[in-house]
Amino acid sequence: MAVFEYEFMQRAFWAGGLIGIIAPILGVYLMLRRQVLMADTLSHVSLAGVALGSVMNLNPVICGFAIAVIGALLVEQLRRSYRTYSEVPVAIIMTSGLALAVVLMSLKTNLSKTFSSYLFGSIVAVSNVQLWMMAAVCVIGLVFFIVLRRPLYNLTFDEETASIGGVQVKGLSFAFAVLTGLTVASAMPIVGVLLVSALIVLPAALALRISRSFAAALVIAVITGLIGIFGGLTTSYHWNTPPGGTIALILLAFLLTGISAQKLIQLYNRKRHRKEVKQQGARILIQSRENTPHEIQ
Repeated sequence: MAVFEYEFMQRAFWAGGLIGIIAPILGVYLMLRRQVLMADTLSHVSLAGVALGSVMNLNPVICGFAIAVIGALLVEQLRRSYRTYSEVPVAIIMTSGLALAVVLMSLKTNLSKTFSSYLFGSIVAVSNVQLWMMAAVCVIGLVFFIVLRRPLYNLTFDEETASIGGVQVKGLSFAFAVLTGLTVASAMPIVGVLLVSALIVLPAALALRISRSFAAALVIAVITGLIGIFGGLTTSYHWNTPPGGTIALILLAFLLTGISAQKLIQLYNRKRHRKEVKQQGARILIQSRENTPHEIQ
């Protein structure tokens, strides 16, 4: 295909494949833990890290990763301080990260083009350094989810029960927060800061809606994420549309189609069930009439 003739498109597809594996898995856990907005929060924090790196003449990619991890740890720490108000830490870190990004961006006037690619995603923004970092995050994430799948499963559904069962809840929660920060920072070059949560949440939302088991949800989320990313990058290349927005719209279309199909199937099953009940009732009525003895003339 002509789309693979260019090196930057090859890097984009490799990066999309790596993020398409780990981000949806993370999204399933975030949704079950009711921490969906954490991805959006850390994307703003990561943007502040990119701005800080640019202002201080450091590698903006590495700074974005570092600040995202710090933000994730702060969210987790504040979450334990505000147990009753779980949305407060997200609001605090999100507003702080966005405010810091705006202030740092104002200190350097030639950052508009760079930040445009980070805000909306750009296939040409994926460098070799970012690609290797994404590969490292993907490997770390897969090892994390495979090795710690059982304690993480218990932690996701009930922290108190997991703690009683011997799970190191605090340490595992902080490790999960760090992985979330790394994944969000990795996904930024593909879909951008404004849509990074779509890549994490939409495949997971579809998977949890139509799957019948936790393992099936993980598989469906990954497949949906990969198809959405590859389809979005291909469409973006041929139609000259922003890759981040294109990927998000395709994933949204998958979600809406899945929900609609599920409702139609449920409606069909209900109608079929009512029809079977009526037919069964009619058969019982006929049998009862046949078994009733006739009056002797």
